[in-house]
Amino acid sequence: MSASRQIRIRQIRSGIGRPAKQKRILAALGLGRMHRVVVKPDNPAVRGMVAAIPHLVEIVDESEQQAR
Repeated sequence: MSASRQIRIRQIRSGIGRPAKQKRILAALGLGRMHRVVVKPDNPAVRGMVAAIPHLVEIVDESEQQAR
């Protein structure tokens, strides 16, 4: 993973009724509304946040991103 790589993260489920820690992770990623997509650097910290809440977010297909 190089520093210039980025990933697109989409929120697929609501944070309502989730533990506070999961809500804080959503906020730290810049998410909070359904279907919102954010672009973040592809680094271990961001990947770790995504791995902590895989039921709430998804990484947008990277091949779809490169096709644009």
